[in-house]
Amino acid sequence: MSLLETLQARARQWLPGHLGIRITHAAHGRVDAELDFREAVMAANGFLHAGTVVSLADTAAGFGCMSSLPEGATGFTTIELKTSHVSTAREGTIACTATLVHGGRMTQVWDAVVTHANTGKTIALYRCTQMVLYPKG
Repeated sequence: MSLLETLQARARQWLPGHLGIRITHAAHGRVDAELDFREAVMAANGFLHAGTVVSLADTAAGFGCMSSLPEGATGFTTIELKTSHVSTAREGTIACTATLVHGGRMTQVWDAVVTHANTGKTIALYRCTQMVLYPKG
């Protein structure tokens, strides 16, 4: 199974699958994902829910980290994240590209840009720091 197929299967199984997040590209240092608008991911005001945007970006960055772990690492955990929401939308598809900014032995830093796929307009800018985990011993 390819890296992309592995991440797609994991996405379907967990929270990303419940939200409808699809992984569309996966490689060391970069993951792309997308999500179609539907009532379940919207806020009560009729706009895209901020938590939906963060979940898309966090999924792309997390799967990016999984696919870019240093040798000997067994996993990761998020230790910080920040999202600047600069726009919103009511319909269509949002897309996210997460890229590795720093790939150290103990931490990784990922940036993600969420856009409205139909217009190209930026919805949010996201950054997270991941702590790389190793077996105890």
